Amino acid sequence: MRDGAITVLGFDFGLKRIGIAAGDSLTATAAPRRAAPVLAAGPDWQVIEREVRALEPSLLVVGVPYNADGSPGRLTKAARRFGAALHERFGLPVEHVDERGSSLEAGAALRGARARGQRRRRTVHEDVDSVAAAVILERWLAGEGRGHR
Repeated sequence: MRDGAITVLGFDFGLKRIGIAAGDSLTATAAPRRAAPVLAAGPDWQVIEREVRALEPSLLVVGVPYNADGSPGRLTKAARRFGAALHERFGLPVEHVDERGSSLEAGAALRGARARGQRRRRTVHEDVDSVAAAVILERWLAGEGRGHR
């Protein structure tokens, strides 16, 4: 931790994959990490634990899906349960951010990078999920959702 900066991990919860991103409060930027698959028994906790151990975050941020009108979406409760499980497993504070539009924003960013020649390979779902996690985390780093547990 430099100059009071903290490392934060962000998560884009899904039923097939959980996007993961890492960022810090000094630069207020986030970078996608490897997405964690969701297995029949639930999230692949080994993948998530590797990220937590490697990066030693001070805080975890989970994107929570809401409908366009702000009402809870079909995955809102599941995303909040995932956040509670993260807190229970790792003992770290967990905050939530409205994740509306993060996957669309992530897909557009990846397509733009490919069109500019910054990205060679085709975009796959795992890429979108982890870039969406970076979008969610950057929203939190910008002050959205601060204090929403």
